[in-house]
Amino acid sequence: MPQTADLNAIADALTAQGWIVLPAFLSAAEAAALAADCRALDAAAALTPAATGRESGRREGGLRGDRTRWFEPDALSPPQAAYWQAMDALRRGLNERLLLGLESVEAHYAVYPPGAGYARHRDRFRDDDARVLSSVCYLNPDWQANDGGALRLHLGNRLHDIAPQAGTLVLFLSADIEHEVLPATRERLSIAGWFRRRELGSR
Repeated sequence: MPQTADLNAIADALTAQGWIVLPAFLSAAEAAALAADCRALDAAAALTPAATGRESGRREGGLRGDRTRWFEPDALSPPQAAYWQAMDALRRGLNERLLLGLESVEAHYAVYPPGAGYARHRDRFRDDDARVLSSVCYLNPDWQANDGGALRLHLGNRLHDIAPQAGTLVLFLSADIEHEVLPATRERLSIAGWFRRRELGSR
C-alpha cells in the first residue's frame, strides 16, 4: 500500500495529467496469489465473456475479447480480500487529498486469450457519472516487450503504452482518458476496477 508521500505523489499526478503508473503496487507474491486465484476460477468456468455498455448481456463482436469475473465484496477469496483492502485504503487516501467523493470500489478479473484486445473507449457511461477513477492491476510475471498486450492511453495528440507486468497498477480519470488494450501473443491477466461516487439518481 502506498505511504503518505506516495499518496501525495499520486494525487499530484492525477491533478496534473489525469493518470499515473505505479510499477510495484503489488509484491511478486501478492500478484502470484491473485493470478492463481484468477486461473482457478477460469479453469472452473467461472469467468464469462465480457459485456459492454450498461446492459450486462450486451456483447459486441470485435470490441473486446476478454473473459471476466466480478469480485463479490461479501464473498472475497483471501487474495481478493487483501487486494480489496488495499484499494479501499487508496480510495480513502485519495478522497482526503482530492475530495473526489469516492464512495465505493468495484473490480473484476479479466483474462485476455492470445490475440484478444479491447478497442479504444472511455470507462464512463454517457448517462452515469458514478465512475470517477479507473484502475488496472496486472498479474503477468516476466512479461516481455514482444509479448504485446500493452494498455495504450490516448493523451491528446500522443500515445503512451504500458506493459502489463505483474504488480503494476495504472490509475486514470474515467471520463477523460481514452484507452485500449492491444492484442498479446500470450494469455494476459489483470484486475480492472473503478472508484465510484454515488450515482446520479441516488444523490
